[in-house]
Amino acid sequence: MPQILNVAPRLASLAMYASPEPVAAATAELWHYLRDRLRAEGLAGVPGALSTLPYDEAWLRPDLLLAQTCGFPFVSRLRGRVRLVATPVYRHPGCDGSDMCSFLIVRSNSTATALIDLKGARAAINQSDSNSGANLFRAVVAPLAVGGHFFSASLQTGSHAASIDAVREGAADIAAIDGITYANILRFDPRRLAGIRVLGETMKGPGLPLITRLSAPDAEVALLRQVLDAAAADPALERVRDQLGLVGFARLEDADYAPLAALAEGARALGYPVAGA
Repeated sequence: MPQILNVAPRLASLAMYASPEPVAAATAELWHYLRDRLRAEGLAGVPGALSTLPYDEAWLRPDLLLAQTCGFPFVSRLRGRVRLVATPVYRHPGCDGSDMCSFLIVRSNSTATALIDLKGARAAINQSDSNSGANLFRAVVAPLAVGGHFFSASLQTGSHAASIDAVREGAADIAAIDGITYANILRFDPRRLAGIRVLGETMKGPGLPLITRLSAPDAEVALLRQVLDAAAADPALERVRDQLGLVGFARLEDADYAPLAALAEGARALGYPVAGA
């Protein structure tokens, strides 16, 4: 086994899909596998456990080993400041290779049959810079907006789960929910979706990328990709992959995320710059 240097642990964060509990547990098991493989290859400073920092505080840390970000923050403010490692591929509905969509949800008793029927309704947005909850949502609403407005009000909830709750409980009438999150909740917390139905889908775009610090050497990025590929193929992780709905890891380039920025630019060109307006 290669000798491992005694250096301070780096930071690893896989917090974008951290619930329900079976998903969190499977994510921790995935990290343990990656950790052990990286250490076996002699990489120094591999942390024993995933960080508990808020996910966005990990992205630009100079000691970052591996983290997952959202596609729109990656293309709008992280590109050129971090290195893209890989993009997970899931088998969930709404996924097509490394691309994914969001589901537009309403209450089951809503009379709406199309997005246009929600003009003047109230929207729930998880985060203003979320690709799945805001950017893709904005892109499908923009052609229908007039004078920069379509909804009568919007509520920023802080998470997709909270957006589902807001729609179910009547605080909002519609939200765009990340397809991976929707699948995880449907499988492991279905009561949360009681009284909710899917009205439609957004367009698809590349999913949430795994990143490392900009200063990471090529050899380290190659090693990260190597152990991710091992995790996607090792029979010992079959149950973990099933829990996560994980198929594998795609190799995308920074430019592959440019269409997400183009969606935002297109919405602005149509006079609809703010999701939920």
